[in-house]
Amino acid sequence: MIHAIHHVQITIPIGQEEAARAFYCGLLGLPEIEKPESLKPRGGFWLLVGDQSVHVGVEDGIERRATRAHVAYLVDDLAGWRVLLTAAGFTPETGIPIPGYDRFECRDPFGNRLEMIQPLDSSSGD
Repeated sequence: MIHAIHHVQITIPIGQEEAARAFYCGLLGLPEIEKPESLKPRGGFWLLVGDQSVHVGVEDGIERRATRAHVAYLVDDLAGWRVLLTAAGFTPETGIPIPGYDRFECRDPFGNRLEMIQPLDSSSGD
């Protein structure tokens, strides 16, 4: 039986950890958590998202812009995230509608797709 998702992993090009920290920790505000000593030589870093983690690994030779694979981040101010990412030079794109949610997607500085998703407030008539 599968009980939950423990973590997800995305990748960035080798040697781009500081640029990735600037985006994920700086712009998005996700806290970095300590990796086990045994995994530190592999590069990358880990982030805390709610009670889950996103592992940012390193690898070259990947065409990240060619994939639809992504992490969807549940947010409570979708419009604010759209403004923040646009102001930082990223291009939010409206995705295919999902009943009960508002969302958009964009690409991180490395080409990874990310989605910001917010439940519609049923009391507002949306």
